Amino acid sequence: MKTAEFDYELPPQMIAQTPIEPRDSSRLLVLQRATGAISHRRFRDIEELLRSGDLLVANDSRVIPARLQARKPTGGRVEVFLLRQVDDRTWETLVRGKRLRPGTRLQILGPTVAVPAASAASDPPTATYQTEFGDGERRVAPLEATVLEETSAGGRLVEFSRPLEPLLGSLGSVPLPPYIHEPLADPERYQTVYARVQGSVAAPTAGLHFTVPLIDRLQAAGVRFGFVTLHVGLDTFRPVKSEQIEDHAMHSEWGRLPAETVEAINETRRAGGRVIGVGTTAVRVLETAGRLTQGELAPWAGWTDLFIIPGHRFRVIDGMITNFHLPRSTLLMLVSALAGKPAIERAYQEAIRNGYRFYSFGDAMVIL
Repeated sequence: MKTAEFDYELPPQMIAQTPIEPRDSSRLLVLQRATGAISHRRFRDIEELLRSGDLLVANDSRVIPARLQARKPTGGRVEVFLLRQVDDRTWETLVRGKRLRPGTRLQILGPTVAVPAASAASDPPTATYQTEFGDGERRVAPLEATVLEETSAGGRLVEFSRPLEPLLGSLGSVPLPPYIHEPLADPERYQTVYARVQGSVAAPTAGLHFTVPLIDRLQAAGVRFGFVTLHVGLDTFRPVKSEQIEDHAMHSEWGRLPAETVEAINETRRAGGRVIGVGTTAVRVLETAGRLTQGELAPWAGWTDLFIIPGHRFRVIDGMITNFHLPRSTLLMLVSALAGKPAIERAYQEAIRNGYRFYSFGDAMVIL
């Protein structure tokens, strides 16, 4: 299929810039796979659409503060965007700046002052850490990063002078998608209420609509919850550039399907309940694991580059909760594989006509 077949026009004002409050007051477009019927609800009404014995499987990955500010030896400012941790000091990154060849050393900027107070007022301070020397003296040293090599995708492999993960909370900022231009007052609003495993650079946004009281009500009604982990990378959201979608190469993301979720899925299957994925990331984990077994599902952990396009045979899920996705994106292709491309096209045009909010902070759709 041609990538152009997954294009559509969206008025810019329909791109949600801020999250709606409360989370579960977002709108919900309901698409029935069997009939193609479309109806309109609020997300909190999803408890009326689910049945006792259904299982919702969500991604519990948590977004890390992946944006770092740095200074080159020339004094120029650059942004280091963390993509994937290789080891405790080495990360695959995107670095926005010129002439960042292997060997270039960057000084990370942060909140801990290591420069004279007179200059600190106009120049961002350097991130520092304390090191204990043999004589018992504690001195402050800057956190540095060295460019090791350029990656095949155009990024940079960077080694930090100290393990970075313990410092991220004070050095980094939450990475919002480029189509969101409004500052986020509360960084937790770009996390799901059940996020717990650090590792994503973008939120699994279908889960942003859930609140703790809504989850409690669903569980009281007999709807179960299971969790998988998929650490979301930027490539998931990038438009497909190849003319034919089959020529697109997905970058790998690390995922895990734990034994307790496998048990819940198998029990749900045997009892005749439905397995419903919360978001495309959860679906990719489930379908990756589903390809590896001929019988009941088994636990799985590893890297997945599964690219779900129309024609895919779904082995695990019966439906999914999702947001409205960018044109030409792998996510739009995935939902088209589940519901059928014509049905998704009708649903998107219906959402546009009815003024739905699109993308990460936008409204939701459930495909049943």
